[in-house]
Amino acid sequence: MPTTMPAFRTRAQRFDDLVLDAVEHLERRWARQLEGTEFAVEDVPPSNPAPWERGGVPLGRYFPADAGLPARIVVYRRPVEARAHDTLDLADLVRDVVVEQVAHMLGRSPEDIDPTYRDDGR
Repeated sequence: MPTTMPAFRTRAQRFDDLVLDAVEHLERRWARQLEGTEFAVEDVPPSNPAPWERGGVPLGRYFPADAGLPARIVVYRRPVEARAHDTLDLADLVRDVVVEQVAHMLGRSPEDIDPTYRDDGR
């Protein structure tokens, strides 16, 4: 499809849409708790891991509110895409990463946040 057509979307834009879909799904149940939280997509995580991160490359991070900045949840596009098997799996993985980060932020289990959450050890 030509880039001049309205339906043209880059891979990064389609990924952003998946994150927005996941957030909208959670906001139906957790709107009050998510109020003011910013959600973002970055291509890759910074090279310095958070103190609690061990092992592989993180798929997302929760940044608590600090010094007047709102709480933020960031999903890292390239590591998530690298772990997905196909486009359906990508949508599921994006949703699971968002659920995990919201669970971390709210101090709950991912299953409490979204009963469709699946931890398959990726």
